[in-house]
Amino acid sequence: METSTLSAFDLARIQFAFTISFHIVFPALSIGLASFIAVLEWRWLKTGKAYYKELCLFWSKIFAVAFGMGVVSGVVMSYEFGTNWAGFSKFAGPITGALLTYEVMTAFFLEAGFLGIMLFGWQRVGPRAHFAATLTVAVGTLVSAFWILASNSWMQTPQGFAIVDGHAVPVDWFKVIFNPSFPYRLVHMTLAAFVVAALVVSATGAWHLLKGRRDPGVKKMFVMALGLLLVLAPVQALVGDQHGLNTLKYQPAKVAAMEGLWDTEAGGTSLKLFGLPDMQAETTRYAVAIPHLGSLILTHSWDGEIRGLKSFPRDERPNSTVVFWSFRVMVGLGVLMIVLAALAGILHRRGRLYEAKWFHRFALVMGPSGFVTLLAGWVTTEVGRQPWVVYGVMRTAQAVSPLSSQQVGISLMAFVVVYFLVFGTGVYYMLKILRAGPNVSHDEHGDADETLESEPLPGTARPRVTAALNV
Repeated sequence: METSTLSAFDLARIQFAFTISFHIVFPALSIGLASFIAVLEWRWLKTGKAYYKELCLFWSKIFAVAFGMGVVSGVVMSYEFGTNWAGFSKFAGPITGALLTYEVMTAFFLEAGFLGIMLFGWQRVGPRAHFAATLTVAVGTLVSAFWILASNSWMQTPQGFAIVDGHAVPVDWFKVIFNPSFPYRLVHMTLAAFVVAALVVSATGAWHLLKGRRDPGVKKMFVMALGLLLVLAPVQALVGDQHGLNTLKYQPAKVAAMEGLWDTEAGGTSLKLFGLPDMQAETTRYAVAIPHLGSLILTHSWDGEIRGLKSFPRDERPNSTVVFWSFRVMVGLGVLMIVLAALAGILHRRGRLYEAKWFHRFALVMGPSGFVTLLAGWVTTEVGRQPWVVYGVMRTAQAVSPLSSQQVGISLMAFVVVYFLVFGTGVYYMLKILRAGPNVSHDEHGDADETLESEPLPGTARPRVTAALNV
């Protein structure tokens, strides 16, 4: 007898949304930090300044913890494909399973083969060999993102396959991998990972500046992170614009849901800044709109026409209430990131970057915004794809396993308890490291003793970024 008001399908979707939300933030941080650490080590080799090595050692600790938590959360999601989403695994396994295998055969061997050297090899191999290991790990994280985004993008814009005996069978691997949305989504996600790391690094620097530290390591990581953000935040906005054009072409219902657009507006589409989309009444209540701005942004023309949700069957409409606001959270925080970076540039030119406490507080508050924006972007992408798990080919309802609501509900409760205990502890430990900060360098010009010893780092393993299915 069913005791839950939610079906097994609903609970399975909630469970996957919960686990993937915990998972995606750790690989994103790992991807960004791996490249940041590689740059720091390169600067240390080039300049010989001690604080670069201090920063390498410090951020390697954060990287190691994030890496380990990415492993645990990724493994859980791998099992979920078989337990909760057997229909999807049976149908799309010949494609998504192969893509995840390619990730293991490439990224796994790069990361697993050199991670130990990166974390524990400072006193065991030469400086150049150690840098090569660090660089290899950084490349490995990017390769992993490549295959995972290829798999997820195929689910968004599937091509290069045929359906044989109820299975999606690849007929052209090039088309499968380089599907229409893949280039935009790969660049968008990779830049997002770098932005996430830059915001965490800048917030850490801001914290220590507010506490009165002015040693070279703190100042250097602060200015490097903000410099990266000054470049990437506007670029990310441009990439997002191109991604939006691609989405309008291949997933017009998602764009209509993002804009809370119900009726097709001939002669030019307005942009709703705010509003409350009502799925039942088929309207967006209390809308504040600017005429023609939607056309300018979404089609780059004054009178571009965008299909409203009413032009799609009711059972093929994404939940506009969710997507409308998740998209605005993402865009709004993105604008604040650009403001943060622009202010940093102005203060740096005026020589006030390290003394403007109001700005340090702003940077500190913005520290978590990268994670929030990342999650909001994934909510927009994945909820906007509904009711399809493979867009236009397989519905999400067809992908679920034949389980009872009690079975899924019990496992969901167990996940909630365990995740908050395990990952709460991990996040607490990371925050403790961040509060302690890097070791103090005694000489801003790099003449300090270079025989720095790293503290023992937590044991780590490779994170599986198995965010290929969000249901």
